[in-house]
Amino acid sequence: MTRALDGIMVLDLSRYVAGPYCAQMLGDFGADVIKIEKPDVGDPMRGVGAATGEDKLYMLMYNRNKRSLTLNLRDPRGREILADLIKGADVLVENFRPGTMEAMGFGWDQVSTLNPRLVMARISGFGQDGPWAKRPAFDAIAQAEGGLMQLTGVEEGPPTMMGAVMIDYSTGTNAALGVLAALHARERTGKGQVVDVPLLDTAMSFLMTAVADYHQDGTVMGRMGNRDRYSAPTNTYATGDGKHLHLMSAGQKHFEALIAIFGEQDILADPRFATSADRFANSDLVDETVAGWFLRHDEAWLYDRLVASEIPCARLATVADVVENPQVKHRGQIIEVEHPHHGRVHLQGNPIRLAETPVETYRAVPTLGQHTDEILREIFDQEAIAALRKDGVI
Repeated sequence: MTRALDGIMVLDLSRYVAGPYCAQMLGDFGADVIKIEKPDVGDPMRGVGAATGEDKLYMLMYNRNKRSLTLNLRDPRGREILADLIKGADVLVENFRPGTMEAMGFGWDQVSTLNPRLVMARISGFGQDGPWAKRPAFDAIAQAEGGLMQLTGVEEGPPTMMGAVMIDYSTGTNAALGVLAALHARERTGKGQVVDVPLLDTAMSFLMTAVADYHQDGTVMGRMGNRDRYSAPTNTYATGDGKHLHLMSAGQKHFEALIAIFGEQDILADPRFATSADRFANSDLVDETVAGWFLRHDEAWLYDRLVASEIPCARLATVADVVENPQVKHRGQIIEVEHPHHGRVHLQGNPIRLAETPVETYRAVPTLGQHTDEILREIFDQEAIAALRKDGVI
């Protein structure tokens, strides 16, 4: 079977997380992704995290289904090679600070002249223009400036980061989505375009009704711990054996099923519990009441009955629990990726499934410069490649 993006060439000039994740998604769909890295150094993420030999685990998370080409872009000959590659590419992904590509001679005006059909994904902290455009940023900076830290954590506690680099991941996903839209538009217009995706804008897209609330009446959304902002009871509750379950039982059907488990049907006669709106208006009382019910029973007793009653609930899974989850195994969501020097590494797969075109790992995570000769043989003979290596161009 052909893959969805067979025939699409992607030049990945990005590093760290958001850009490489974008390019990896395109690679998972079948694009030929060429990861362009500095000679001898490569992507800084090759040196971060728990060691698996020469490369660290972080590198393996975002760079499967790619080929690695080392290229010194400070050397005019390196820039000439990049220009040649751009002429034949469909997509260029970069996440340098705005202005860097222009300084190298590869801003949009230059690359679109080289290849009018090119789609250029530009990932940055704050966007390609504006008063903050050239400020450096990482995931946590976007979480903070985007308002998300003020929404995360318990009400009486400090603002808190999310437990993973969710803005990097989602910015990479948004960039990949923008690339696909731009490629589709190119089918009609014959022209490429810039896909501009900042971390800040992505963070703000997660603010739910916070912006609308503020503009409507000045309400500033704050932290609520594990409660739901719009319904009750929804929270994490302790069980009698010292464990916890997360419950979402705000709708009338689910709440009536919940009180049936505990034999508390009479509580519906209390006007504070009668409807979903009543319960939300009395969230503190509802939480206190449900918490008391949960403390009467052990986690297993509660979980079995909640699941049987089709009430949305979850154990607070550790990573070990997730790895052993039967649904995760059924979906094949933990994949094995080959690393040329260090064998198989287990990691999360692409969450998207396409019914007719496979989304799979068909290339190992490359070592630094592993495919340099292979790629450049399409441009140079072996003697010329050897000279480029000797001179530090590749």
